[in-house]
Amino acid sequence: MKFFFATFLSVSLVLSSSFVQLSFAIPVVPTPTPAAPVPPPSPAPPSVCDSKCGERCSKAGIKDRCLKYCGICCRECNCVPSGTYGNKSECPCYRDKLNSKGKPKCP
Repeated sequence: MKFFFATFLSVSLVLSSSFVQLSFAIPVVPTPTPAAPVPPPSPAPPSVCDSKCGERCSKAGIKDRCLKYCGICCRECNCVPSGTYGNKSECPCYRDKLNSKGKPKCP
């Protein structure tokens, strides 16, 4: 009987100590999976830029240069302001592009 009681007591102590260790253990928190990066906006098709820049540059004095820079800005900003001059508030990206000298890049 003493042997049975001693065995029962030692098994109880082992089990209770393992439960105590589990209660003090650091909880495992699953790490969230990172979200897929958002791809940059696709550039406007050249045909769209060509038609919009053709309208924008229709009254320009140096048409080739106007079309070149308008096309660059259209592909980067995906928009061209309406009309032949001004209205740059319609397209903030187009308005805010500057050349290396700090002057507006887009016509």
